[in-house]
Amino acid sequence: MTADTLPLVHPPLIPGNAAADAFKAEAIALLFSLLNEVIERHEPETAQLIAAGDHNHASAAAPQQLARALQAQGIMFQLLSIAEQNAGMRRRRQTETERGPEHVEGTLARVVAQAAQRGVTAEQFAGVIGSLKLRPVITAHPTEAKRVTVLELHRRIYRLLMDLESPRWTERERRALIDHLRGEIELLWLTGELRLEKPTVAQEVAWSLHFFNETLFDVVPELITRTEQVLDQQYGAGRVPVPAFFEFGSWVGGDRDGNPFVTNQVTRAALAETRLASLKRHRGKLADLARTLSISQNSLPLPASFCAALEAALTESHDGPGIATRNPGEPLRQFLACIIERLDGTLAQIHDPTAAGPIYVGADRLVNDLRMVEDALAEAGCAELARGMVRPVRRQVEVFRFATVKLDMRENSTRTTQALEALWRIDQGAPDGTPPAQDSAAWKEWLLAELERPRQAPRDLRAAPDSVRETVGLFELARDVLRAGGRDGLGSMILSMTRNAADVLGVYVLAKQAGLYADPTAVERCALPIMPLFETITDLRRSPGIMRELLAVPVVRRSVRAHGNVQEVMIGYSDSNKDGGFFSSNWELSKAQVQLTSVGRDNGVAIGFFHGRGGSVSRGGLPAGRAIGAQPEGSIRGMFRLTEQGEVVSTKYANRGTAAHNVELLAASVFEHALRSNAGHGLVVP
Repeated sequence: MTADTLPLVHPPLIPGNAAADAFKAEAIALLFSLLNEVIERHEPETAQLIAAGDHNHASAAAPQQLARALQAQGIMFQLLSIAEQNAGMRRRRQTETERGPEHVEGTLARVVAQAAQRGVTAEQFAGVIGSLKLRPVITAHPTEAKRVTVLELHRRIYRLLMDLESPRWTERERRALIDHLRGEIELLWLTGELRLEKPTVAQEVAWSLHFFNETLFDVVPELITRTEQVLDQQYGAGRVPVPAFFEFGSWVGGDRDGNPFVTNQVTRAALAETRLASLKRHRGKLADLARTLSISQNSLPLPASFCAALEAALTESHDGPGIATRNPGEPLRQFLACIIERLDGTLAQIHDPTAAGPIYVGADRLVNDLRMVEDALAEAGCAELARGMVRPVRRQVEVFRFATVKLDMRENSTRTTQALEALWRIDQGAPDGTPPAQDSAAWKEWLLAELERPRQAPRDLRAAPDSVRETVGLFELARDVLRAGGRDGLGSMILSMTRNAADVLGVYVLAKQAGLYADPTAVERCALPIMPLFETITDLRRSPGIMRELLAVPVVRRSVRAHGNVQEVMIGYSDSNKDGGFFSSNWELSKAQVQLTSVGRDNGVAIGFFHGRGGSVSRGGLPAGRAIGAQPEGSIRGMFRLTEQGEVVSTKYANRGTAAHNVELLAASVFEHALRSNAGHGLVVP
C-alpha cells in the first residue's frame, strides 16, 4: 500500500479509545509508507534490503548499506514514537469529551475531584499547594545524541499528524498535507541524525533552552491556570489561592562533577543565556499584549490608582512624552510601553552593565506592574480580558522570573576537600603540611572553629593549584550573582559523594571564604542552599546520622531556617543501582527517606527530597505517577525535585501536547501523594 492509496481521512467515528487506536494504525501505516517511498527513491538497494528482512541478505550487504538499513529502522521507531504520542493525546481528549476531565488518569481534575470526595477542605488543599514547590531539573546526558535540527523535524511531523486529524480539509488540501509530511520525512532521512562530535557546554545549554522556546514557556503557565480553574470549579472561585508552584531547574552549565569542560566562565555564560531567554520571552509577550490592548480611555475609564501609576511610569521613563504621543488616549498601551522600555534596559545591561536607563532589578516589580494592569481591567468591568490576556503573561513571569531555570552547581567532595586542605595549609603556614584525615575529630574541629569565628580577610590563594582556585572561584561566582540580584537564577550547591557531615560543613567553610554569607561577620547563615547527595548504598545508610549531626550545628540550622525551613537532600538512584542492584537500591532508598523524614520532623525541619533518577529502569527510571505514588508516606514536603535526564527530555517535552500532559501528571501525582500523607500540615487523608 502506498501513501496515495492510504485511507487517511479525518478520524473514524468510533466511540472511545477505539478511535484513537484506529487512527494510530492509519498514521503508522502512512508514516512508514512515506519513509519507504523516500528510501526507494534515494537508495533502492537499501529499500530492497529492508524489504527482504532476512539474515542472508543482511550478511551479504555492504557495511555502508547495512548501516543505512539500520538507520532506517531507527527512524521507523522514531516515527512510531511520534504516532504513539499523538494517539495518547487523542485518547485523553476522547475520555475527557465522553466522561469529563476528572475521569482522565493523571490529571489535576481527577486528583481534586477525588480529594473533595474524601472530604479534603479548601483550606487543607490551600495548605498543601501553598507549601510545595515542584522542580524538574534538566540535565545534559551523553545518551541523548539527537541534534536540535532532528528534534525540530520530529515536532513538525507531529504537528502535521495533528493537522491530518481535522475533518475540515478537502481532498486536495489533505493531499497537500501528505506531500508536506513526505517532505519532512525526506529531510529526516537525508539529515545527519547524530552529533558527530561531543557537544560543547554552550551547545548543551542551547539544546536545553530549545524545549522552553518550543513548549515549556507556554505549557507551565497554562498548568498554573488549569490548576486554578479546577480548584475554582470544585471549591468556589478564589477559595484556594494558587501560587506559581511549578518551576524548572537545570544542571546544564553548572554540573562540574566529572566534567572538566564546565568551568566558572562556562557557568557564568550559562546563567547569562538562561536569563536572556526568559527576558526575551517576556519582552515578546508584552509586545503582543501592547498591540492587543488598544482600549481607549473614552470607551473605558480606568481606576484612579492605575492612572496615578501611569503618570509615575511616564515620569520615570526616558521617553515619557514620546510614549504618550505615540499612543494618544490609550493608557494601557502607554503603561505597557513603559514596562517594555524598562525591560529593554534590563536586557541591555546583560551585554553592557554600564548601560543607562530604567531597568527591572528583579521580576517582582514586573509581576506587580502586570497585576496592576490586570486589576485595572477587572475594576473597569473587563475581568474576562484581564483573565484571558494579562494573567497568562503575569503567570509566565511568576514561573520563569528573569532566569528561565534555577541553575544548580554540583561539585564532588574530593574537589571541595582539596580546596579545604589548601586553606588549612595557609592557616597553618605549612605549604607542605599534611592536614588531619577527613573523617577525624581534628578535621571536624577545625571546620567548626572556622564556622564559628568571624570572617577575616579572604586568604591569598595565588600560590594555590589552579583546581583549588577554580573551586573557590565557583563560590565567588555565586556570591557575585546573588549580590547582583540574580537569586532567581541560582539553585543549590550540590555536593556529590557526601560521605560524612564534615564534607558538608566544608562546603559551608568554602562559602564563608568566598563571602557567601548574609551577615557581615559570616557567622549567622549561608546565603546559598547547600545540599548533600547520597549516592551509594553505604552513604544512603549513613544519611540519617549525617543529617542529624548537621542539623545540630547552629549555622546550618539558621541557614536552613532562612531558606524556608526546608533542608533538601538528594538521593541517587543510578549509583545505588550500580552498587547494590535494583531491589536493594530501592529498598535502601525507601528506608533512607523514611528515616530522613523522621530526622527532619525531630528537628522541626522539612526534608525535601531531590530524586536523581535516570531514564532507564537500571538508573531508577519509572513512570512518573507510579514513582511518586511509591514514595514513603510524609516524604514529600516543602520541595519535590527530580532529574529529567537528557535521554528522556525530548520524549517528554518536545511536543506541546505531550509536554502539557507530563507537567500535569507530575503536579497531579505530587499533590495526590501530599494530600494523602503530608503530616507536616496535620493532614492525613484516609
